[in-house]
Amino acid sequence: MKKGLFITFEGPEGGGKTTQVQRFIQKLRDAGHQVTQTREPGGTEISEKIRGILLDPDHHAMDHRTEMLLYAASRAQHVSQVIRPALEQGNIVVCDRFIDASIAYQGYGLGISVEDIIRINAMATENIAPDLTYLLDLPVELGMQRIGEKRGHNEDLQKVGLDRIESKAYAYHQKVRNGFLKIAEEQSERVVVIDATKDVETIEAAIWEHFRANHS
Repeated sequence: MKKGLFITFEGPEGGGKTTQVQRFIQKLRDAGHQVTQTREPGGTEISEKIRGILLDPDHHAMDHRTEMLLYAASRAQHVSQVIRPALEQGNIVVCDRFIDASIAYQGYGLGISVEDIIRINAMATENIAPDLTYLLDLPVELGMQRIGEKRGHNEDLQKVGLDRIESKAYAYHQKVRNGFLKIAEEQSERVVVIDATKDVETIEAAIWEHFRANHS
């Protein structure tokens, strides 16, 4: 039986999730909480190997269904080995991406049936789902600009370090963002939309203020 709290961070590319996850976890630990930090795809040795396959820019021939199923396979191992045990121990689990990402990226982005994604992932996770999700939202053009500035500019995007997902077309990333906003609209009791166009400190404060008001 789940005893802990499962919190995920989601959003379009360039929203600063990694930075905010780290800052949020530090605040949780400073407040005395036991925290398990993890990410997707990844989080276990097996899942990290699947991550390498998924994000390798050389794998441009990957079928959409293969992509979706690999994410689900990685997630099944992740839940079994990391997330479920941590929750059973009463920890707060903070995860960089989870099922919402599959719905946004493979569902809305690639056109795979959202119902199929939900059904397959319910099996993969044995119905483990986030209690709370912070969606760091920003316009696609700003997100991709941030990524370009971080990785360095070059006409050959793959050579500046963009992974297979980041290097997809602008129109794809717009569909992904729209998908995330649709999820937030349909599940507003769980998903909190955070304006990721703000500076790092303002975003950090907004997330922590919401958490303290509702979950501390």
